[in-house]
Amino acid sequence: MGKNRKYAMILLSGGIDSTACVHYYLHEKFHVQAVFIDYGQKARIQELSSAKKIAKYYKVELKKIVFTSPKKFSSGEITGRNAFFVVSAIMCNQDFYGIISLGIHSGTPYYDCSESFTKTINELLNGYTDGRVLIDTPFLKWNKKMIFEYCKNNNVPIHLTYSCENGSIPPCGKCLSCKDRSALDVM
Repeated sequence: MGKNRKYAMILLSGGIDSTACVHYYLHEKFHVQAVFIDYGQKARIQELSSAKKIAKYYKVELKKIVFTSPKKFSSGEITGRNAFFVVSAIMCNQDFYGIISLGIHSGTPYYDCSESFTKTINELLNGYTDGRVLIDTPFLKWNKKMIFEYCKNNNVPIHLTYSCENGSIPPCGKCLSCKDRSALDVM
């Protein structure tokens, strides 16, 4: 990696928020790579399919990290998920330097979608990487509707995204992710 380039690693779930991050960093002239993490979530097959389509659309490299666990994850909050993603990203990409981006936003009650989490995880990253890797959350103070408007105004391919925690085809319409999409009139 050239020292003069700006690098962003997007933790790409295949959903609207992380897809908006891909667009955002490309627009800001970063070299973007995407990472999809399969941790045994119900929707992993559909999410990975979406992430591949998004990476192809934007012509960015997509890496896949797979973790296995006897734990089966259900809908809703998964405690520690975003911290796990960030630590997994640096563990599996030890030569990376730059920004790791999460598409977290306001309007959720989850700790790992907060300014406090971002500050704490940056302290952790600074300790592990001597400041060569930091977390960035460009939409942290935006709500879901603002991200959706950003996507519409910038021709982000929302039609390629997938957000159903149950992994249903068609989406279940009942989980929190489906309810978010429905409220935005994106199903």
